[in-house]
Amino acid sequence: MTELPPLREVIKKYGLSASKALGQNFLFDHQLLARIAKVPGQIDGAEVFEVGPGPGGLTRALLEGGARVTAVERDRRCIPALEELGGYFPDKLRVIEGDALEVDAPALFAGKPHVVANLPYNVGTALLVGWLSAAWEPWWASLTLMFQKEVADRIVAAPGSEAYGRLAVLAQWRSTPRIAMGVHRSAFTPPPKVMSAVVHIVPAAAPDGVKLKTLEGLTGAAFGQRRKMLRQSLKGVPGAIEAMETLAIDSSRRAETVTVEEFVALAKALS
Repeated sequence: MTELPPLREVIKKYGLSASKALGQNFLFDHQLLARIAKVPGQIDGAEVFEVGPGPGGLTRALLEGGARVTAVERDRRCIPALEELGGYFPDKLRVIEGDALEVDAPALFAGKPHVVANLPYNVGTALLVGWLSAAWEPWWASLTLMFQKEVADRIVAAPGSEAYGRLAVLAQWRSTPRIAMGVHRSAFTPPPKVMSAVVHIVPAAAPDGVKLKTLEGLTGAAFGQRRKMLRQSLKGVPGAIEAMETLAIDSSRRAETVTVEEFVALAKALS
């Protein structure tokens, strides 16, 4: 393989700059990008779905790890740089110009890809919620996603913590999330105002007899008034108070003290 030109040279060649409107922050540190690419485990020969590759920093690391990458990029300014990168890795990189929120990602793959992405902050949570809310078993093998640290903390939060809420329950009731690594703001160009973290999520079996819509309604009501006791926040959810009595869940507790397992048990009773 011909040696790749430095990423900064590619950006200069194509006149690229990070778009604030698209939530872009570029990563140039090759060692850091290589570490992120290794988070899913063995990717040699594996399918990878990347969202928002920008000029292709993380894409390079994934391709160098042996992955076959399908990259969806909304910013058409970056397409020529990505296509040039594909020339160094024949038949390994497929570039799709489009909005990841609108692309039918499952239809792009015969098997289950790893999703690996330095997500734009302005769409990251929406994409994650969509992927976690889809039919189970999911179309992806794992998710390795960059978020601002505050969002990452909410995904992995434990009951009793300030960060614990609906996102934690959604992420943890049928998958296992962990923070794989932190990323300092100074690693980005331009540096964002916040710290970042890479979250790794692997799917687990969905509990039997639980409807996602019921769980979402339950957690929405509970955390929508998180400072109130459950008997108050859930009084508008039909059957919730009776279900808590049956399951011996004290209705004087607040939502932030209720475990994922208890929310699942309540949702099962209401489903």
